[in-house]
Amino acid sequence: MPHPSEIPLIFRCGGDELLGILHPGAADADKAVLLVVGGPQYRIGSHRQFVLLARHLAAAGTPVLRFDYRGMGDSGGAQRTFEQVGEDIRAATDALTDALPQARSIVIWGLCDAASAGCLYAPDDPRIAGLVLLNPWVRTEAGEAKAYLRHYYLPRIRSAEFWSRLVQGDLQVRGSLASLWGYLRAARGHWQVPWRSDGQPRPEVPWVPAGPPLPDRMLQALRRFGGPVLLILSGNDLTAREFTDLADTRSDWRRWAQGARLERRSLPEADHTFSLEPWGDQVATWTSDWLKSW
Repeated sequence: MPHPSEIPLIFRCGGDELLGILHPGAADADKAVLLVVGGPQYRIGSHRQFVLLARHLAAAGTPVLRFDYRGMGDSGGAQRTFEQVGEDIRAATDALTDALPQARSIVIWGLCDAASAGCLYAPDDPRIAGLVLLNPWVRTEAGEAKAYLRHYYLPRIRSAEFWSRLVQGDLQVRGSLASLWGYLRAARGHWQVPWRSDGQPRPEVPWVPAGPPLPDRMLQALRRFGGPVLLILSGNDLTAREFTDLADTRSDWRRWAQGARLERRSLPEADHTFSLEPWGDQVATWTSDWLKSW
C-alpha cells in the first residue's frame, strides 16, 4: 500500500503520459532526488528496492521522484534503451521541479544502466547538481571478456581441481577451455564473445564497434559534469568489476576516479541489486549522508 504522503504525478513526454510517485520529504528541502530506473524495470525496483530507498530518503528530509520510462510500468509509449531515455529524464525533472519549486538542486540516482543514462544526461541540464551511481554499466565486448578472464577464468585456471578434471577428460572443462579461447580473442578486440547472454553459442563474427564506445562517451560526460558524484560498487557483481577494472586500469578513467568530486563506497559481499536488507539499508544511509554533506 502507498504511504499517505506519497503523491502520484502524471506528466507528458513526447505525446505520451508518464507516471511517477513523489515522496515529498521536508517542506523546505532545496535538494531533491530523481530516481532513474534501470531496464527493463519499473519504478518499484527489484525486491521493492526503489520504494524503500525513496521512503528512507524522504523520512530524512530529501524529496524523491521515482517514475516509469515510456513503455514501462504504467507509462505509455514504446519501450526504449537506456541510451534513448534523455527525453524521459528531462520530462521527469520538469515534473519534479514543477511540484517542488523550492528544490533548486536535483540529484540523479541510478543503478546499472540507469547510472549510465544519468551520466549521459546530466551535463546538458543545469538543474542536475549531483549523481549517485551504483554499479554503472560500461560494458563493451572487449571489456566483458577481460572481466570474465580476470575474475572467473584466472581463478579457475589457478585451481588444482581444474587441472585434475582436465586430465580426467572432463568435457565441461574442455568446453571451458574453448570458451576461454573465445574470450581471449574478444579481449583483444578481434571477435565477439562466443556465448550470448542466455548461454547459447553465438556465431563467431568480427566485432566492429559503432561509434565511440560507451565508456568513452560516459567519461566525456562525467568530465563535462561539474557536480559531485557518489559511486557505490558491489563486490559480488560482474558489472561492478567491469567498471572497477576500467576505472583502475585506464589512465584517463583513473584520473577522473582520483578527482576531488568523487566519493567512492563499496560493499564487498553485495550482489548487483543489493538484494539483502542490510545492503539496501547501507546504500540508503550512504546516499542520505552524502546528500547532507554538500
